[in-house]
Amino acid sequence: MHVSFDPWSPAFVADPYPAYAALRATGRAHYFEPTRQWLIPHHSDVSGLLRDRRLGRTYLHRFTHEEFGVAPPPAEHEPFHTLNGHGLLDLEAPDHTRIRRLVSTAFTPRRVEALAPTVERLAAGLVERFVLAGGGDLLTEVAEPLPVAVIAEMLGVPESDRPLLRPWSAAICGMFELNPPEETARAAVRASAEFSAYLRELIGVRRADPGADLVSGLIAAHDDEGRLTEQEIVSTCALLLDAGHEATVNATVNGWWTLFRHPAELAALRADHRLLPTAVEELLRYDTPVPMFARWVLDDIEIGGTVIPRGSQVALLFASANRDPERFADAETLDLARRDNPHISFGAGIHYCLGAPLARLELAASFGALLRDAPGMRLVAEPEWNPGYVIRGLRGLRVEI
Repeated sequence: MHVSFDPWSPAFVADPYPAYAALRATGRAHYFEPTRQWLIPHHSDVSGLLRDRRLGRTYLHRFTHEEFGVAPPPAEHEPFHTLNGHGLLDLEAPDHTRIRRLVSTAFTPRRVEALAPTVERLAAGLVERFVLAGGGDLLTEVAEPLPVAVIAEMLGVPESDRPLLRPWSAAICGMFELNPPEETARAAVRASAEFSAYLRELIGVRRADPGADLVSGLIAAHDDEGRLTEQEIVSTCALLLDAGHEATVNATVNGWWTLFRHPAELAALRADHRLLPTAVEELLRYDTPVPMFARWVLDDIEIGGTVIPRGSQVALLFASANRDPERFADAETLDLARRDNPHISFGAGIHYCLGAPLARLELAASFGALLRDAPGMRLVAEPEWNPGYVIRGLRGLRVEI
């Protein structure tokens, strides 16, 4: 195990890429004792394991905690696990298949395309205010409000309630970090209980007065055909709100921080906005906002001669896979015109990100509006990273116009 992999070190979080290179150079599977996980750093392995049905986001569709040899979560964490355990991200077939089929209708390319004018209008409005103010924190003024507004609009969350969403989401996502401290767990449990209560209330309002929003559509699936439980509706809405903006917010600010550190590439993009589609993909590859995703091993697997037994957990290192020179030419080079770019920032297999088309639309809209209306935007101060590693992003990004 290479000593430089240290997800709790601020220096590692700020620049984990040398450690990933060392992991790739020294093997295909590395046991990491502090989290009792197998680290998987290569693109071919990560990509293959994401599609491998011998792995799962949960094991409870096949085993009890005892049978699987894993201690059940503490009883006091129950509100978090109830909320999280009934959402798409942590379900496997057949429940995952059933819920995804119902929810995916809201995210078809055609439905997302219909949202484009709304997303572009929201992005233009945020950027216009930002430019008038002469700049500020790109995270709080542009990156954060856009995806929150879009997903809240889709779900039918009233505008007055939207400021509640990000704090709840941030607290809940704290539990996805490696070995979260008890204080983080308590905050996640409290947020889960409050968020669940809020969503049950919203479901009650929409049941009495349905609209064209996604919550009303999910209620119809629950009431008419019994295909969703109320808990599944609550968990699905919470997941869409959490996953629907956390990664997009970080992709936006991480992306701009990357551009500021690559002035020649930024100049090329400013000179030719037609580069934007490949630029968005390359920024997602070069510094993905979700560097790692874990899977449980449901049946023994073998990677590079190493047998990883059932009951283990693998940490699929997306960020390492996205810089693997075996798959990407000049993998450490930012190339905004890169065409051959099978990055796995949105995952793969049955858990491939449902909102990928929407995330791409939001990123293109906010980057496009800033390139158009703030062509001279520049960095005021070097940013600091949040301490989290599993969801990796900056505390803020202060710029002037």
